[in-house]
Amino acid sequence: RCNRTTNPPSYRNMKYSKFPNIHFSPGSRTSTPAPVKLEEAKPSVVKSDALSEDEDGDGTGAQGDIQPVGHDYVEEIRNDEGKVIRFHCKLCECSFNDPNAKDMHLKGRRHRLQYKKKVNPDLPVEIKPSNRARKLLEVKLRKQKQKSVLKRQQEDEQRWHMEMSWRYEEDMYWRRMEEEQLYWVEMRHRMAPPPLMGRPSVPVPSLLPVRRPDSPDDRHIMAKHSAIYPVEEELQAVQRIVSHSERALKLVSDSLLEKEACAADDDDDDDDDSQARVLKGVVRVGILAKGLLLRGDRNVQLILLATKKPTASLLRTVAEQMPKQLATFSEDQYEVQVHPEEANIVIFSSKEPKMQVTISLTSPVMREDPVPNMEKASEKDPPDVLGRTKCLEYLAALRHAKWFQARANGLQSCVIIIRVLRDLCQRIPTWGKMPDWAMELLVEKAISSASGPLSPGEALRRVLECIATGILLPDGPGLLDPCEKGQTDALGNMSKQAREDVTSSAQHALRLLAFRQIHKVLGMGSLPVSKAGARNRKRRRDGSDTGEGETDGKKDKKDYSHDP
Repeated sequence: RCNRTTNPPSYRNMKYSKFPNIHFSPGSRTSTPAPVKLEEAKPSVVKSDALSEDEDGDGTGAQGDIQPVGHDYVEEIRNDEGKVIRFHCKLCECSFNDPNAKDMHLKGRRHRLQYKKKVNPDLPVEIKPSNRARKLLEVKLRKQKQKSVLKRQQEDEQRWHMEMSWRYEEDMYWRRMEEEQLYWVEMRHRMAPPPLMGRPSVPVPSLLPVRRPDSPDDRHIMAKHSAIYPVEEELQAVQRIVSHSERALKLVSDSLLEKEACAADDDDDDDDDSQARVLKGVVRVGILAKGLLLRGDRNVQLILLATKKPTASLLRTVAEQMPKQLATFSEDQYEVQVHPEEANIVIFSSKEPKMQVTISLTSPVMREDPVPNMEKASEKDPPDVLGRTKCLEYLAALRHAKWFQARANGLQSCVIIIRVLRDLCQRIPTWGKMPDWAMELLVEKAISSASGPLSPGEALRRVLECIATGILLPDGPGLLDPCEKGQTDALGNMSKQAREDVTSSAQHALRLLAFRQIHKVLGMGSLPVSKAGARNRKRRRDGSDTGEGETDGKKDKKDYSHDP
């Protein structure tokens, strides 16, 4: 019933790639093409294939800047009449019948790759990644960007926490003391003094501490701590120069990474970004990382970590690029000095208060054990490698900062006492011979070994008692360094005479504390007696009111309390 010849337009619209010159007519189902037409049809098929392959490599827009190569390897094929019917490339083994297709093929990436492989190996050919490689690269860059943003947020949170923790400890101590005092005042009004053995239904409060919350020692120590604590201008100046230095070092690391990538451009190995970087990180150490800054401290330290053994040339390269990178984002004027013998770079600020940052270069590779074969070691080590002793000292400072943040930062009164003792070491030459790291270890061990939390006055007394008992003497227990693998004495650089002098000075300081002269130990004036202490003090009785059981000894004890 359905007549196929009644709908010829549907057949006219059909196209066949194998026979492009064969068409259907309304009168006949098929028609036989001429032999010449069939011969001309074959090159056109090859032409389409060649164009498609060339278009995969370079776009038409990008071929305008590329010079065609390999003209001699494209031969012309003529028919019996001498007319050029197609072109054949010997290098690529492909044919095409259009002169424009010939020019595009000579500029195409496929032809240039074959020319480079078979004729001229020095021919530059752009190697474009595939779609899959491009997608993988985009995913990798996206993940790296997310990691960098997350890392930046964590660093900002850590810096904020470190700045706030300097004052948080003081507020926490005084708040606890006020709460305890208010609690006991309320308990005195509510209930009578509890019996020795309280009933199960009546809660028995804990015993009062031996020393009062508002003891004179606590008030003197907190007053001294407020006097030696840095002012706001110094804290802002330290934060500004440290953040600028860290940002500039990041830019220097990026520029060195770009140079390494350009040098290894011909290498096909895809290394990770962290492995290819020469400088892989900067860490805060010393009093900056531990939060032990005092008023007048002008020098802080940063540790710059390298992937390989640091050299003097690398140190000079970083020092040369630092002023340029600092000028890209900061209007402040900085002076940069390099000291290869000390393996560090010093940056000075020009604004008041003037600060300086010491950037020490080291690498974890320096801590590895030396190779037994000296010939292999000499081949691996660069000729201008920095001093191993200095690099190991900087790595030890990095471990000390991590240990302090984990063990001493959260210990009550620990940071306050260390700041007070640092001021004592600066004022008294006898105490100045004691290493800072040994003093931090001693304070942490003395406070953490107590049965409960200590107030500042109790903590200072306990530390002085530990020193006075002879812990620093050569025949004493000593101080082992927890950041070293073997048993290392933290007081190894301290002479025997210096240890005896510090022990004697601690004994004298304990006598002053016993006679209520802590202000002489702290190097400050005596504070007036607080009103609360005067109100709680018992009034002296007259001679008529004295009972038989009371003697003059009690009066003498009261009179002794007024002695300076």
